[in-house]
Amino acid sequence: MRLAVIGDPVSHSRSPEIHRQFLREAEIEDASYVAIRVPMINAVSVIRRMRLDGYTGANVTTPLKEEALAACDTLSEEAQRAHAVNTIFFGSQILGHNTDGIGARSALEALLEESIALKRIGVLGYGPTARAILGHCSENDAYLFVWGRDQAKVRDACERYDAQPWPSDNPPEIVISTLPPKVRFEPDMLEALMRADILMDANYGSRSTLHHQFEREIITGDAMLEEQARASFDFWLAHVEGVAPERG
Repeated sequence: MRLAVIGDPVSHSRSPEIHRQFLREAEIEDASYVAIRVPMINAVSVIRRMRLDGYTGANVTTPLKEEALAACDTLSEEAQRAHAVNTIFFGSQILGHNTDGIGARSALEALLEESIALKRIGVLGYGPTARAILGHCSENDAYLFVWGRDQAKVRDACERYDAQPWPSDNPPEIVISTLPPKVRFEPDMLEALMRADILMDANYGSRSTLHHQFEREIITGDAMLEEQARASFDFWLAHVEGVAPERG
């Protein structure tokens, strides 16, 4: 079973460590998982080459999640909703999937110890990771809010995922930031985020920098990463074994 993660940068990725552990737990021998740096504009050719080179699957990270769409012959519903791919299976065709949404939901539900249904969730950003989260949480009956500096993109995300623009009062109790590291907020937004019951940064490791602006607990993206990685691994195994994935 030959697996990899592609992106740029990719040296920070915990995916090799996590998936090698999954491989050991599954007692899959003759398996590997490597990190491959792939600059933008090169994703399609690299992904197609990986299939010819005998890879079983790949994870796709920033900034290649949208670019990878063009390399896929078929897209899952999750990938179509997000218009982004973070998981690929190489079979008779190249199948693109997205597990960022289920990763965020599973991490949140582990914290809450209950479903996200009917919870008020704010998503900061409207890029590939944000869209995956919005699409998946919308399918699981959460009330969604979107914040970003480009109001046209905010409106588009709201229309696509049945969400609302960020409210000027009564901000959502759960907030997930998909913004780049070192983003800076205005004072009114800082105050709103201080009031959230849960503030999660989709970034992890050294790229998780929200805590520099807040005197409060920040949930890093490590839990989300581990959950989406498990969903990716289950997806690959299900297709290798020829059965449908069971995780919803």
